[in-house]
Amino acid sequence: MKDALEDVVVSELDAVGYDLVELRRGGTKSRPLIEVRIDRRDGEPVSVDDCATASRALEARLDGSGLVAPQYVLQVSSPGERPITGPSEWRRFVGQWANVLAPDHGGRMEGKIVAVEAVDEPGVGEAGDVVVLELNQKGRKVERRIPLADVKEARLAFKL
Repeated sequence: MKDALEDVVVSELDAVGYDLVELRRGGTKSRPLIEVRIDRRDGEPVSVDDCATASRALEARLDGSGLVAPQYVLQVSSPGERPITGPSEWRRFVGQWANVLAPDHGGRMEGKIVAVEAVDEPGVGEAGDVVVLELNQKGRKVERRIPLADVKEARLAFKL
């Protein structure tokens, strides 16, 4: 279940046109650290100006909200090697590289996301979707199909 802080962050980012990628809390009780990773909806890289815009919007709402201690520290950054969560994000990133942990399918691997296929099984829904990854194994390109339900962790990877 979402908590009040996450609801506020998502709402404020949405108002200024950004998506929340990750929200982390740390620091101490008297000086909490709020780390926010954002992404642009147009697919362009997140700039310093984007982070500043999002930071100003969040600070305006968080200051005096009672959700965090008055001496909080807010860090807004680009997604970096952003996590991939849910079938819609897998579909969004088709054509990009991902680092995937799927213990039942060979462990950790890096490959290009080729497709996300819906499984036609009654009652399975999105949990039954399968990601198709193109892997390089010993100089050969190999496709691997992995049910999204078996993916324990996935992040976008950068390939030069």
